Amino acid sequence: MRRGYEINDLAKEESWRMFRIMGELVEGFDRLAGIEPAVTIYGSARLRPDDELYTQTEEIANRLGQAGFSIVTGGGPGVMEAANKGALKAGVKSVGLNIDLPEEQVCNTYTTMSMTFNHFFVRKVMLVKYATAFVTIPGGLGTLDELTEVLTLIQTYKMMPFPVLLVNSRYWQGLMDWLKKSVLAKGFISEGDLNLLRVCDQPDEVIETIQRWYTKREIVGREALRG
Repeated sequence: MRRGYEINDLAKEESWRMFRIMGELVEGFDRLAGIEPAVTIYGSARLRPDDELYTQTEEIANRLGQAGFSIVTGGGPGVMEAANKGALKAGVKSVGLNIDLPEEQVCNTYTTMSMTFNHFFVRKVMLVKYATAFVTIPGGLGTLDELTEVLTLIQTYKMMPFPVLLVNSRYWQGLMDWLKKSVLAKGFISEGDLNLLRVCDQPDEVIETIQRWYTKREIVGREALRG
């Protein structure tokens, strides 16, 4: 009999969890509606302010802001802080979508709009939902997770083939070589899938690619980011 009560309690808890998830989604849609056009910037929370990449990220976000794009990040330190800082200086919406973690990640002070989520997958939906392009600065496991999810959504036609840019060719070269020499060689992806990515080293490349796609649609579909 006790086992039955435990199962019922678990079922009730799962039901309420579903409503909490729905609540996070609804709040996210309500709060973020109207931020378009926006660019989501991914990257390491461990990037230090004295790193050249920090300055470069701030410049990229600032120039995208000057071009009229809101900037969306995961709301934490490192790359996220640099991107929000650049957006704030440009006077555009600087959005930080934070996550509640056991080791608390404090939202950086450069956001003009911030939210904190309990569920990673809800946060990831919001990072993707309103973006017109995705800029990926060097990062770790979380950055790779976000990058590959975006690529999978585009590959499977669940979202438009928006620009997906990798900044810093030296950092990403190993990944690109592995995709070509191992994954593609095994037939686990098609050659066209590699065209979803573009590797950039200079802020000018990032800004130009995104502006061309957004304003003129000069590059679209699976050819969007062919070098």
